[in-house]
Amino acid sequence: MNSTNKHLSTFSDSKSHYEILDGLRGVAAIIVVMFHLFEAFSLGNPFTQHINHGYLAVDFFFVLSGYVIGYAYDDRWGRMTLGSFFKRRLIRLHPMIIMGMIIGAIGFYFSASPILFPSIAGTPVWKLLLVMVIGFTLIPVPHSLDIRGWGEMHPLNGPGWSLFFEYVGNLLYGLFIRKFSNKWLSVLVFLSGAALIHLAVTSPHGDVVGGWSLDPTQLRIGMTRLMYPFFAGLLLSRISKPGRIKYAFLWSSLLVIVVLAMPRIGTEENVWLNGLYESFAIIVAFPLIVYMGASGKVTGKFATKLTRFFGDLSYPLYITHYPLIYIFTAWVIDNKIPLKEGWPMAVLVLVSAIAIAYAAMKLYDVPVRNWLAKRFMHKTVK
Repeated sequence: MNSTNKHLSTFSDSKSHYEILDGLRGVAAIIVVMFHLFEAFSLGNPFTQHINHGYLAVDFFFVLSGYVIGYAYDDRWGRMTLGSFFKRRLIRLHPMIIMGMIIGAIGFYFSASPILFPSIAGTPVWKLLLVMVIGFTLIPVPHSLDIRGWGEMHPLNGPGWSLFFEYVGNLLYGLFIRKFSNKWLSVLVFLSGAALIHLAVTSPHGDVVGGWSLDPTQLRIGMTRLMYPFFAGLLLSRISKPGRIKYAFLWSSLLVIVVLAMPRIGTEENVWLNGLYESFAIIVAFPLIVYMGASGKVTGKFATKLTRFFGDLSYPLYITHYPLIYIFTAWVIDNKIPLKEGWPMAVLVLVSAIAIAYAAMKLYDVPVRNWLAKRFMHKTVK
């Protein structure tokens, strides 16, 4: 992990934020939760997985992040220091990272499963607390602290891996790439796109899945998934001028849903076809969707409330939902629950995840960010 100008650029002074992009991140976050719920019934088989390409929401988030970072900060470096930039990013992102780890720790023992998580029952409390504290920093834990046994760099809250790479993207931007001319940024984006295509079409399963483990192969996948979308979004913010597209939220939301819900392309004999699809989705479709979202306006009370709700919900939902997924998946696997019997519980988990995320945002995230902003930036969260 990681919203739009309101969510990823908290202190943009007089600049307005793109409400439609806020809403699109929320739409994608809900699809991520649904993807993970369906994943419990697919037993890891991508050919039977509903909402098959839901994991590409991470790559969509990276495009959004790069675009918003460029819009919010590119023209401010004469008035903003590097330290100020990093403080802004930490204040925006880190409170919910801490909350996600706390929720993950609370749910850890409730996800105990003799089949799925056999190592949990023997985990001492001190080790759980140590992993939680390390998780607060977003530093990946070594394999010796992989208390869940899934090989995750953040075993209490798996999606923390994408926020780790989000921070890497912010570091690269703040330290180096913000200084790139559009020409050199284009070269970087081209080379990163070539690396992405190579990963997608040559991977064993014809996809870009991966990035959450602390080993060379997984770190390469994570960096490859970060580099093109994040900096393509940055380049898009520099070279494009948003147009005027009617019903932009509707059309761009439908495109996000279609791209992420697309069934697996090809068969086990030609998985590279799916790799081509994912390359097209990340390289072409996602920047196009972001451009469409930036080119529209929200009108009407209902549409405004809806996009704001999705935008407010997006980041908290993404970073807090997975502890519930651990518990739900263990329940499905241990009891051999089929989809036709398990879907009511899946709906309950989805509603619960949304409620927890909204409560965390209202009662914790916004107040904490307001306090940090006043304390360190002399500003207030908008």
